[in-house]
Amino acid sequence: MVPAVDRVGVPLMRAPLCALLRASAAWLLALASWTATAEVQQPVAPDTPTAQEVEALLERMQKQLEQMSRAAAERDQALRFLEQQIEAATGRLSATGQTAESLKQSKAELETKVETLASDRDRLLARLQSLEDERERRIRELTSRLDQLNALLAGLEEEKARLGEKLAAAEAARAAEATRLAALEQELRAREARIGELETRVAELRGGLDEGEARLALSAAEIDRLNRLLGTTTAQLQRVARALESSQAEVDQQKLVIADLGQRLNAALLQQVEQLEQYRSEFFGRLRRILGERPDVVIVGDRFVFPSELLFPSGSARLEPEGEAQLRRLANTLREVAQTIPPDIDWVLRVDGHTDRRPVGPGSPFRSNWELSAARAISVVEFLIREGGIPPDRLVAAGFGEFRPLDPGDNEAAWRRNRRIEFKLTER
Repeated sequence: MVPAVDRVGVPLMRAPLCALLRASAAWLLALASWTATAEVQQPVAPDTPTAQEVEALLERMQKQLEQMSRAAAERDQALRFLEQQIEAATGRLSATGQTAESLKQSKAELETKVETLASDRDRLLARLQSLEDERERRIRELTSRLDQLNALLAGLEEEKARLGEKLAAAEAARAAEATRLAALEQELRAREARIGELETRVAELRGGLDEGEARLALSAAEIDRLNRLLGTTTAQLQRVARALESSQAEVDQQKLVIADLGQRLNAALLQQVEQLEQYRSEFFGRLRRILGERPDVVIVGDRFVFPSELLFPSGSARLEPEGEAQLRRLANTLREVAQTIPPDIDWVLRVDGHTDRRPVGPGSPFRSNWELSAARAISVVEFLIREGGIPPDRLVAAGFGEFRPLDPGDNEAAWRRNRRIEFKLTER
């Protein structure tokens, strides 16, 4: 079927095309009107929005942007459709033999419309970009405001925490005050009870006072009797005083006798000391000859001094074999001298242990130098009893630690002199 043509030979299909163009133009005008309306209805943020209002505003702006994006996409799609229709119409017009003048006029109209639509599109894009910039600015402002609100909220939380601490401290103080008040109330009750007891006791004392006054009245006769007895006793005391005066001469005579006896006793003791000194000198002389004038064994005053190294290992109370040999010689000499000492002289051989000032080592079995010196003295005494045959009642062991040094120096030579065992023959 051949399509109908108008007076210039153009097919009658132009009517539907013109209707389509009019419909497209109407749609674009509606889109522009909606954009303007959206611009006018742009929400204005309150001066001090809350966090919920900020989120709601952002959500509305996001929805408007999405709608504008969809409208722009639909507009671009309509423009492309119009361009396709223009190209199709141009082809059809050319195919049906439309005149050049009519085609030029139609093309000019279409190009004008296309330019208008393109201008509208550019304006819409510019407006969309402006809205996007405005959205970003508002978002930044709202974010800044939200940060300020968050900072304010954090400050409020800190203030709340401080107030909570103050409240807890106040509660603790109140509890302590309540405890103290309860203690004071308990003490008050105890004092009231004590006051009641004292009042009862006062009443009892008042009753006793009345009874005592009655007894005092009854005791007047007894006082008179006691006065008479006192006179009798005074006379007896005078007689006793005269008797004491007569016996004072006897007491003085006895004092003279006691003084004479003391002088005799002191003389006897001095004689025994001199005799013991003689035996001590003899004992030390014999012991010196037996030991062969050893330079490390010396006599200091009335004591015979052995160096600890001669008798014991360092830090130990166990006798060395050489030390036992020296002690055997000492025991033999002591037995010989003891046979010549009279029985009325009560003598003993005192063994004193001494150390230097350095403390005992961490692995030592002794807790202090005092224990070490006493243990060494006891070891010597036990050896003299066990191996030397010395009676136990003639021996005394003593430990002095580092507290009786011979040399106050702080060097190896002084320490060596102070580590020693001393023997002293003395009275009990």
